[in-house]
Amino acid sequence: MRRHLLILVLATSVLAVACSSDGDDASTTESVAPPTVVDTTPAPTTPPDTTPADTTPVETTPATDPVITDAAFERVVPGGDCQCSDASEFSFWVREANPDKVLFYFQGGGACFSAATCGPDGTAKRQALDDDPNFLGTGIWDQANADNPFTGWSVVYVPYCTGDVHVGDNTMDYGEGVVIQHKGNVNATAALDELVARFPDATQVFVTGESAGGVPTPQMAGLVADELPEARVVALADSSGAYPDVPAVNALIGSFWGNLNGVPDWPEFEGTTAEDWSIPGIFRFAGLHNPELVLARFNYIADGVQAAFTALAGLDASDLGALITTNETDVEADGVPISDWLAEGSSHTILSNPGVYTQTVGDRRFIDWLQDLVDGTPVEDVRCETCG
Repeated sequence: MRRHLLILVLATSVLAVACSSDGDDASTTESVAPPTVVDTTPAPTTPPDTTPADTTPVETTPATDPVITDAAFERVVPGGDCQCSDASEFSFWVREANPDKVLFYFQGGGACFSAATCGPDGTAKRQALDDDPNFLGTGIWDQANADNPFTGWSVVYVPYCTGDVHVGDNTMDYGEGVVIQHKGNVNATAALDELVARFPDATQVFVTGESAGGVPTPQMAGLVADELPEARVVALADSSGAYPDVPAVNALIGSFWGNLNGVPDWPEFEGTTAEDWSIPGIFRFAGLHNPELVLARFNYIADGVQAAFTALAGLDASDLGALITTNETDVEADGVPISDWLAEGSSHTILSNPGVYTQTVGDRRFIDWLQDLVDGTPVEDVRCETCG
């Protein structure tokens, strides 16, 4: 992995509180020096020869905005109610580049819903302090790749450490000394507030995440659109499309995580019960709330990680392709379109991997499909040739 060693921190400043709190905790941000700018302005044309009496203005090629490709990420510590699953400090990261285009990214990292899965040796991350995106350099984080749709974009990067796929708001005692702060939605909302404050005039916001980070993307996209109604908002969930809508499972895990405590104040959620709230259902609620949202998903048909977590929840994981297709069909039956890319293989997630530039189905490249999503060009569903 090629690393961008871009840590340019020279000073520390204090910003306003980002998470709600009854205390006096203040959000802090580590400031960075002004980034180096790659000037893409075309050279001016050579002025034509004129006589001394000729006062006609000389036409020159208009300047273009420079593309910032090496701005560093700043760590933001929101304080307040924001925290990781073990009550340790939560932080997220902001990269200021093009203020008109913002990538809102949610990190993956498993999930938990028992003393065994939520404990120190369980299936979910517990802390986020070592998640510095300045050292990312592959996939969509490769700013030097000419095919990268997000080169020069500003970024709000949300680490994951709450075991609740970024949607919970609950303190859960699982017994055996395992007490978990499922505060994923609280943390995500703090990052959303920072995005709106920093980039109030953004014209494009692309909301995405991998694995557990793919789950909240439709809801967070809807909230971004509420706050920035002039922006074009797209949501792409990477590798979270197989988790089914099973009322009994929805209610059990939802009660652990406190999912209903974090739902937006949208009319579409009125009367929703714990049984009604589901991972595929987030697409339905968001799409009904705002039909202008562009919603999309990427999945591998035999994703080993999704299969393992589906089985861990006591569900049949023998045919992930059928689960992925059923989830899309059910949501679209309610009038919410989803653009879907289903790839062959058992890998898990694509956006942060070099494969984002090489994944193809037939003669269609995934990176071109992704670019179309970014540009607002309508895209068709794409299924691998062996996916039926």
